[in-house]
Amino acid sequence: MSDIDRKNHWETVYETKNPDQVSWTQEIPKTSLDFIHSFEVDKTARIIDIGGGDSKLVDYLLDNGFENITVLDISANALEKAKKRLGDKAENVKWVVSDITEFEPNTTFDIWHDRATFHFLTTKEQVSKYLDIARRNVRGYMTIGTFSKNGPTKCSGLDIKQYDEETLTAELKNGFDKLKCITEDHTTPFNTTQNFLFCSFKRQVD
Repeated sequence: MSDIDRKNHWETVYETKNPDQVSWTQEIPKTSLDFIHSFEVDKTARIIDIGGGDSKLVDYLLDNGFENITVLDISANALEKAKKRLGDKAENVKWVVSDITEFEPNTTFDIWHDRATFHFLTTKEQVSKYLDIARRNVRGYMTIGTFSKNGPTKCSGLDIKQYDEETLTAELKNGFDKLKCITEDHTTPFNTTQNFLFCSFKRQVD
């Protein structure tokens, strides 16, 4: 799938479906929040949510007092939904419409959070671009959530790449040290179950 096709796919998804009609919706992103809090950073820490869409993670981070939040997504429609939900609070967030493999940030980040974007990168070139961007721009921690080896092989009609602790750690070993990995079952709005792998990493000192 080309970059343009991928963007069109996600714009259509967020234009035509409500949160209760997509499998990734979480009312409370507990695991993501647990990992972010485990890093024990200041409230001024620069946090980016990769592929954040209209996830409610940003709502909880704002409520927890974090002051420097960026949400990136390939879909402008997704971010508009999030902004509308947040109302005036949206002004306290930086919103970035970009394919992650083409992202050119003008700052570095203390925390890089990604739930269910990385596993959509199915070619070596895509993964390499992602990791190059992360290595250049992460100065603290990463947490990545992907479908596990026991999870789905597709999402939203697209192929994904499953990971286990060993394979995800191997992808990030050049630049990042693993801190912790867990697996968990995510219950979708349709009452189906998806098994996820979540791992946290610390940026190696250059």
